Parts: sequence; structure tokens; C-alpha cells
Amino acid sequence: MSELYIRVAEDESEEPMEIPSEDDGTILLSSVAAQFPGACGLRYRNPESQCMRGVRLVEGVLHAPENDWGNLVYVVNYPKDNKRKMEEIDAASAVKVKRGFQKTSDLIVLGLPWKTSEQDLKDYFTTFGEVIMVQVKRDLKTGNSKGFGFVRFTEYETQTKVIAQRHMIDGRWCDCKLPNSKASPDEPMRSRKIFVGRCTEDMTTDELRQYFMQYGEVTDVFIPKPFRAFAFVTFADDQVAQALCGEDLIIKGISVHISNAEPKHNNIHQLFPNFPGGSASLAAMFDRSQYQYPSSHV
Repeated sequence: MSELYIRVAEDESEEPMEIPSEDDGTILLSSVAAQFPGACGLRYRNPESQCMRGVRLVEGVLHAPENDWGNLVYVVNYPKDNKRKMEEIDAASAVKVKRGFQKTSDLIVLGLPWKTSEQDLKDYFTTFGEVIMVQVKRDLKTGNSKGFGFVRFTEYETQTKVIAQRHMIDGRWCDCKLPNSKASPDEPMRSRKIFVGRCTEDMTTDELRQYFMQYGEVTDVFIPKPFRAFAFVTFADDQVAQALCGEDLIIKGISVHISNAEPKHNNIHQLFPNFPGGSASLAAMFDRSQYQYPSSHV
């Protein structure tokens, strides 16, 4: 018998490949598997019933239906487990590809020492991976550092690693974060205002302003009157404010606690149970000042 080729495809919608038959008109499963690794059989669509039918397989040999392969396109069968594994591999590959195309963003570096230069910043972050850009934000008039800057990496994996930890730069702990503009659209806007607890009466607004300017541009400082042992500081950048929340800082030899400022009507009475005049009086003070009170008071 002259050599015969049958048409085999991985899927009905794909272009078929011709597989050679044996002298007796059968097809070896090994011939199919050589072109379609993992194949365990063949099936075809019955022209009359339009149902899929399996091709008879005996000891590794595929036999033509009714002794005639005809002009049909035969579809490869795979073991279910093998197919599932292949789908899992494809899904994992898709995730890797997706990660590979994730773009890096400019990261804000908070708490930079005054002396840190852009070269110092680049030298430090280059130890994590390739750096595209570094910038230290400076006052336009004086040229002095504002205490924060920006860095951008080539690889997304490097960016993720840098965000996940704190950094000792020129003797000071610094934080790297995604600027608010780069955050998810679903993420709420963060306050630029911090609550400074445990203040002493001899601390002035000018002294607090000068102290907090080392972290970033300060737009306002408010100390309630009569004095209540706390103050509010507002930064130009919300990232600076958020980076300081939870910290204990030393001002004029006194340990003050920094916390977040939240909406005005979050249970004032629980925060300040001994406030003269009660919670109504305290709420009125906040309404007049238009300042927010903290989520916690330490």
C-alpha cells in the first residue's frame, strides 16, 4: 500500500498537520505524539451525527474508522490531568508576562538628611538595582533640601523590594512610598495634617514649624488656645504626613507622639473625656478652628 497521510490538528479550529500512516494503513500513536507531545489518542467529528467519535487504539496503534481515514480532520486527545497541568502552566506564564510588563513609578523618599545629595541617593539605591532617576527636592530661593526626594528604578521587582523596607541614608531612617497620585483610584485621599500629642506649653508654633520642616514643607501649624497639650501640623505633601504617623519624636527634650488626623465627629468624648465643658465644647473648638482631631491620643 502506498504511504498515506492523515490530517491531524490540536483543535478543530487550527490548521492541521499531515501525519504519515504505516504500510497497513494504521497510524502509530508515537507518530502523533512526535508532533503533539502528550497525545494519547485521536477523535473526529462524525459527518452525519456531528458528534465527536474516538479513534480505536490498540497497543499503541490507531485504526482507521471503517478502514478508511477519509478526508476528515482528526483532533488530538490529551489526558485530562496533563491538560490541566498545561493550563496551569499557561496561567502561570501569563502572570509572569503580566508582571514583566508592570511599569515602575517615581517613589517618594521621605526623611532625607539635609546633607544628602542626588549622587548620595543614587549611590545608595543602586545597591538594590538599576536606577533611572533620582532627585532631591530643594527650595527654589535657598537651594536647601526640603527633606525629601524621588527615585525611580528600571525593574518593578526592585521597586517592590525597596518599598517593603525602611532605609538608613546618611545616618537617618528614611521611607520610600508611592506618591498619592500613583495610588489606586479607589484609595481614599490621605490627610496632609498630623496630630502632635504630649506637647508642652513652652513649645511655640515657630519652633514646631522649624522642627517639622526637616521632613518636608510645612504649610501651617496650629496650637489650640487655651493650651491643651497637643498641636496640628500640616504639610504640603500628604506622603510626609503619613510617613510620620505612629512615630515618637523628641522636641525640646520632650517625647511627642505623632498620629493621624481624622474627621471631626469620630467620638470626641472618648478621646477627651475630661475636656472642660464636655464633648460639645471640644467639638465647637474644632469647628471654629477647622482642624481635625486624631484617631488616637497617646
